[in-house]
Amino acid sequence: MKVGVFDSGIGGLTVVKSLIEHKLFEEIIYYGDTARVPYGAKDKNTIIRYSLEALEFFKNFDIDMLIVACNTASAFAIQDLKEVASIPVVGVIQPGVLAVQNRLENKESNILVIATKGTIQSNRYQNELHALGYKNINAIQTGLFVPIVEEGIFEGEVLDATLKHYFNGIKGVDAVILGCTHFPLIADKIASYLDGCQTIHSGEAIVDYLIHEHKHDKNFEKTKVTFFASENPEGLKKVAKNWLGSLLND
Repeated sequence: MKVGVFDSGIGGLTVVKSLIEHKLFEEIIYYGDTARVPYGAKDKNTIIRYSLEALEFFKNFDIDMLIVACNTASAFAIQDLKEVASIPVVGVIQPGVLAVQNRLENKESNILVIATKGTIQSNRYQNELHALGYKNINAIQTGLFVPIVEEGIFEGEVLDATLKHYFNGIKGVDAVILGCTHFPLIADKIASYLDGCQTIHSGEAIVDYLIHEHKHDKNFEKTKVTFFASENPEGLKKVAKNWLGSLLND
């Protein structure tokens, strides 16, 4: 089984990490659109166009499935991708919502959605959670976390100040949806600041979704990963080595 993983930049590497750890695929082709990151501040039509161009890129590799790791692309372009693709296309939003449903039976639970501007303004997470009967949903834009993570700042004064900036006064959160693939790298800090609430991580949510919804429960001994980027591919590979470390096969 060969899967393509598409993200606007490097954040989707956190999804790759989960896929490798659970040994679901024999080969992963990763493409980061680093020349045009971030998608979160771009308009819907531009995001759809970029996503369809990414699908064209993956046609060179005969993949069996495409995972759209970018939350903004999942929010705006997933249906367009499914309409033209000849393979299954999986985004991060539906798995994330299902993860909430599986963990929180109480519809009165307090759910916090954090993401970049585009994902929050799409209202995809909020609408799907409301449709399932969840009543207490708060969604905030937390775009500053993206450059902080990309700078490799996973603790310290800068991160602490940003956590306070976004979350000061927010109490009683039962679960926070990490609506950007960068955020799992600071998930422990976010959960700690929010008094130990549950975190919904796109990578783990997709793994559960593939196993239970797609009945994809393979167990490959090794996973080959190849990285591509629309700009500075060597930079992407360097970050992948830092984030994924020993999980990568030389």
